[in-house]
Amino acid sequence: MIIARNLTKYYGSKPAILNVSFHIKKGEIAGLLGPNGAGKTTIIKILTCYMRPTEGEILVNGLDCREESLKVRAMIGFLPESVPLYQDLSVEGFLSFSGTIKGLSGDYLKSRIDRVIRLCGLEEHRRRYIRHLSKGLKQRVGLAQAIINDPPILVLDEPTTGLDPAQIVEIRELIRSLKGKRTILLSTHILPEASQLCDRVLIIDKGRILREDSPQNLAKEIQTAMKTVINVKCPEQELRKVALSINGVYEVKKGSRPDEWILESEKSEQIRPLIARAIVEKGWSLQEMRAEEVTLEQVFIHLVTEEKGIRDS
Repeated sequence: MIIARNLTKYYGSKPAILNVSFHIKKGEIAGLLGPNGAGKTTIIKILTCYMRPTEGEILVNGLDCREESLKVRAMIGFLPESVPLYQDLSVEGFLSFSGTIKGLSGDYLKSRIDRVIRLCGLEEHRRRYIRHLSKGLKQRVGLAQAIINDPPILVLDEPTTGLDPAQIVEIRELIRSLKGKRTILLSTHILPEASQLCDRVLIIDKGRILREDSPQNLAKEIQTAMKTVINVKCPEQELRKVALSINGVYEVKKGSRPDEWILESEKSEQIRPLIARAIVEKGWSLQEMRAEEVTLEQVFIHLVTEEKGIRDS
């Protein structure tokens, strides 16, 4: 669906991105993950035909963004970081305007307006002026205009920036509901957002793609030890003695909650049953046992640190 090959873009003598290549499959949500200034917005501007690359190419459904920009734009719904909304129009009026400039008209335009208003949860607000809407509702209107012409591809640039926690959850759920029928490229610097929404993430830093894979596979790749979280009420020194006597367990740390402990060990399927048996044999009440997964934040820090080590060597 989207193929980038050796994309490079210079602003003057400064490279914003260097030899960036990736492939986004039909129907998946791919996350472009990196800190501010990493090159995410530059990639999006090239993809949406706002600018041309200095070198390389990007293809959308086989069409070159440089040579077939009008056809490519018709296939992409775009939600920029700062949504350009006309404050003196109603929600319905703005969507009518957006649909018209995208080539829709008549009964089909009306049906699409009704459809996106319902899909984006704007039924109660369709006749309100945009200037009276909250930030979260404005984001919904921005997303509605992006899908008004039912495009097969959505490009979302930092879609939850500036929203409060409740609004962030609402927008994430809305994005998740669009998965499947559409291919979605989500640019974000928020690690939990990429982890919760994306099938695959492309980690970018200083204009280069460091790694791409599913969040789960990236976590497994860097996980060299196994962490087990237990909640058990017992004397601390006794727990440490019992846990460290188990072959493969080499560290016991206090958790963030009362009676919570984190046991670090070698990666082995045998260790957790041994931990549970040892606790039960001591007569202690085991309230909880779970694996502590590597977070996307830990993956990002690991990759950036690894890359820096390579460059400095």
